Amino acid sequence: MPSYSRSDSPHDPSADPELVESATRGHRDHTFVHGALAQWETMHGGVRRQILAHTTDLMLVRVDFDAGAVGQLHQHQHRQISYVAEGRFRAQVGDETRELVRGDSFLVLANKPHSVVALEAGTLLDSFTPAREDFLAVIA
Repeated sequence: MPSYSRSDSPHDPSADPELVESATRGHRDHTFVHGALAQWETMHGGVRRQILAHTTDLMLVRVDFDAGAVGQLHQHQHRQISYVAEGRFRAQVGDETRELVRGDSFLVLANKPHSVVALEAGTLLDSFTPAREDFLAVIA
């Protein structure tokens, strides 16, 4: 299976005027989401996130971390699975802490305290059920 970077992708969505116009007006095709067009939200201290595909009961979010950035200890009603797409992280879920690298993942049950520290620059793909309405409110 071929691998493509954004620049050599067989279909660069940023080169499609109709897609760009739709994205800038806030319209989203919920079946296919072009990461190159999805809005980034700058968080705190070297963390930024991008809401990708979502429905009311499921959501995928990309979160980029600079080296040393922290996802503060928090909890929420949503169940979450996080996948390490790039980098190295120290993840805490409840009382357990593990070092995770590319290809690893962790599960967070509802209302379970959790946090991460980026030991090097990296990316997490977070999936939530149900969708995080608080995240959607920011991009509405």
